[in-house]
Amino acid sequence: MLIVAVVVVAIAGYAVFRLHGIFGSGHDTSTPDALSDEIVPFNPKHVVLEVFGSPGSVATVNYLDINAQPQRANDVALPWKYETTTTQPAVLVNVMAQGDGDSIGCRIVIDGVVKDERQVNTMNAYTYCLDKSG
Repeated sequence: MLIVAVVVVAIAGYAVFRLHGIFGSGHDTSTPDALSDEIVPFNPKHVVLEVFGSPGSVATVNYLDINAQPQRANDVALPWKYETTTTQPAVLVNVMAQGDGDSIGCRIVIDGVVKDERQVNTMNAYTYCLDKSG
């Protein structure tokens, strides 16, 4: 009985060894360093959101950061600015502001190029700027 058990275990072990060889589990599948997929760096984007208005006025500013997460800044003195840099291929930016003065404006600048700019002249002015192509 013991001899039969040893023979069965030996045959099973040999069969598993041969199956590993047939299906290629013993082969190294990693690529050499020269063929690795390297991320090619590209120029980062410099994003600037600006809100400006009457001297001495304050505003409530709502904006989307570079990760498209809504943010809020309450009662900030104007002019207000949010600057950041990203390596994302595209950026959706939006800024909305309402101030207590009679004039307010906003501007979106990406890599030194003005993408959107608006100015409103009215009591408790409200404005917004949006850029989907950044």
